[in-house]
Amino acid sequence: MVHSTPTTFAGSKSARPRVAIAGFQHETNTFAPFGAPFDDFVRGGGWPAMTTGAAILDVFPPIEIPIGGFISAAKDTYELIPLVWAAAEPTSFVSDDAFERIAGMICDGIARAGPLDAIYLDLHGAMVVESYQDGEGELLRRVREIVGRDIPIMISLDFHANVTEAMVELSDGITIFRTYPHIDLADTGGRAFSLLEQRIRRGRPFIKAFRKTPFLIPLPAQCTDLEPCMSLYAGLQERVKGPVLNVDVALGFPLADIRECGPAVVAYGIDEVAVTAAADMQLSDMLEAEGRFHMSLLDVKEAVEHAARNGRKGSLIVLADVQDNPGCGGTSDTIGLLKGMVEGGLRNGVLGLLWDPETAEAAHTAGLGAELDVRLGGRYGYDSEPYLARVRVEALSDGVFKANGPCLGGVQVDLGRMARLLILNPGSSVQVVVSSVRFQCLDQDLLRAVGVEPRDQSVVAVKSAVHFRADFAPIAEEILTVESPGAHWCRNDILDYKNLRDGVRRMPISLATQPSEVKIAERRH
Repeated sequence: MVHSTPTTFAGSKSARPRVAIAGFQHETNTFAPFGAPFDDFVRGGGWPAMTTGAAILDVFPPIEIPIGGFISAAKDTYELIPLVWAAAEPTSFVSDDAFERIAGMICDGIARAGPLDAIYLDLHGAMVVESYQDGEGELLRRVREIVGRDIPIMISLDFHANVTEAMVELSDGITIFRTYPHIDLADTGGRAFSLLEQRIRRGRPFIKAFRKTPFLIPLPAQCTDLEPCMSLYAGLQERVKGPVLNVDVALGFPLADIRECGPAVVAYGIDEVAVTAAADMQLSDMLEAEGRFHMSLLDVKEAVEHAARNGRKGSLIVLADVQDNPGCGGTSDTIGLLKGMVEGGLRNGVLGLLWDPETAEAAHTAGLGAELDVRLGGRYGYDSEPYLARVRVEALSDGVFKANGPCLGGVQVDLGRMARLLILNPGSSVQVVVSSVRFQCLDQDLLRAVGVEPRDQSVVAVKSAVHFRADFAPIAEEILTVESPGAHWCRNDILDYKNLRDGVRRMPISLATQPSEVKIAERRH
């Protein structure tokens, strides 16, 4: 890494503030079976590939991504110095090699940028590296070594960030997504611009407040379309008034076994009493809500039986395979729910996306209409061995297309070779969509890529925990969340944490006492 003296960054003399921008995104499930090497960030897959230099200014503004929102808001006000943006699908630990290379690109770019007035970083907030529990905190520490304490650093974070003391201390301000499913990513980048503008005009740091909760929240209970999160976030903007310039909440990523895992409140402003009061009130609301978090999990057999009885065209039932969500580090290749759908006699059903490059390649080699024997998924041992099945190739795709649902918002995805396969079982009619790149099924366009129109199905099973709701809930008569083994364990109380700080409850009190056999179906009213 190139080091430079802080005096180099005492502020530019240009007519417009010079602001360096970069992004480094990863959500780390330390309980998952494999990590993220450098090549995962280069490819991007479902997310944009690694992008450097001026291309960032063209690639991201049309996309529902924080750095795109920041660029759109700032382009007429700042001279933007784009460095690098890189993201990889959630896995276990980010490799030291990947971290050092991408952090080095950011730090070297800042060191070579010349006089700067500020820095904006599009981060996740739950990155765990092989050698660092707090990847974002370590990156910020290195940036501060280069630019010193006087240059403002503004960051945006994911809804599931595990906000740490280092992130708060080493940055000048933080904005965080306020929706789950995440449909306000660009807005969050825009809010980061607004907060940075106020910081630059003020000429000195904000008053900060930082609070952590004493409990973790499983991801299915964090949905902002449901209570209590709907009310928690609906009232958030009421805290931002007068001398309080921003208040945000991250509900945390409980699958990261680190000391500072868990929900947090951050607040910024120009009056210590007001900022402290706003943070305390928001924390109080979260503590009061602890008794109202809920999570509905059905076993495979019951979910499939219900879907077989009630699913029909025009009355779609969505089955969410929540514990195999690749967006939380799941392998996206478990076959427990798929096997249950076939053996349960489901008709007009489809499951996606099953990550199985070998089967996708075999289907492309065999061609449309071919029948072949395959070993579907099951390569990581969460539920069983691979599912042996006779299938017919119904559709093929190169996996390159634009996804226009609320979460992806125009992202050009590249899932590699894809195939739609009909499982040849006389007692059922179930298709499976396989992809060569592991990616969460959060957008109907991921199924349309191989000719599936979700509205025409009786049952659609998605490997997703919550994000799918943004695009699938409007067409679903019912949504059932299914508990089948996978790397995204929803019951935090069964996880073997080694690093979590003392005194933190692994589940909210409402869920710690909830019987595991609770079964609730959500119906559309």
